Amino acid sequence: MKKIVCLILVIFSTSSHAYSPHNWQMNLQEAASPVMEQLSSFHQFLLYIIFGIVLFVFALMAYVCIRFSKKNNPVPSTTTHNVLIEIIWTVVPIIILAIIVVPSIKILYFMEQKFDPDMTIKVVGHQWYWEYEYPEHDFSFDSYIIKDEDLKPGQLRLFDVDNRVIVPVGANVKVLITSYDVIHSWAVPALGIKTDAVPGRINETWFRIDKPGVYYGQCSEICGIGHGFMPIAVEAVSKLDYEKWLLKFKAPPETEKNNGEKKDEQKQRAQAA
Repeated sequence: MKKIVCLILVIFSTSSHAYSPHNWQMNLQEAASPVMEQLSSFHQFLLYIIFGIVLFVFALMAYVCIRFSKKNNPVPSTTTHNVLIEIIWTVVPIIILAIIVVPSIKILYFMEQKFDPDMTIKVVGHQWYWEYEYPEHDFSFDSYIIKDEDLKPGQLRLFDVDNRVIVPVGANVKVLITSYDVIHSWAVPALGIKTDAVPGRINETWFRIDKPGVYYGQCSEICGIGHGFMPIAVEAVSKLDYEKWLLKFKAPPETEKNNGEKKDEQKQRAQAA
């Protein structure tokens, strides 16, 4: 009985666990960006239309099977054309498509809108890992999957990485996506992003995360034997924590001084030898 109740709750649930997929999930992940919010609303809108069409077709088929069965209609009709019906089954689908196309185009324009971003991230796909570059701060890093034997408690298998993409909450982030070798696809469902990484070409998208958390995705283009091992992890933090995170990529003066002294010492040893 408990299993039946759980199954019913899952089927009729309108929301799902945010950030990553979970067992028995039947709906989209909880929206975490303005784009995904609109995509989720459009998805629900389409479900209502599809559900109505299915009910109508089922009722029509049931009526035809009963009304025109051999028992109820022993003498079959010889009608071959009905102008009114032909007009109806042509016009009604056009109306339905017109109803769908208006919000669809609005979302497409919203997804492709141009604005002054708060920050820019460049994503480069490799076989089989991601490289991230922060042009404004002049640094980059690679992001690899955490192997099963290295997973720590709380980390997700096939989803967690050694270096996450860190962004501040509420920032408009422009993402430039390309590839070093073959076609990849940078996809984060909770953010409504799925953009191909094509060698020799830069594709552009954007997102804004309004609540802290870690948002997971994967490469969504079959790119070779390691395709299933290219996860994506985007972590949204407060602006203060983001500034603290940036500091570790900026070498402090003492470190630069020590590195210079070591180089001079190595040079002197080489000359003495």
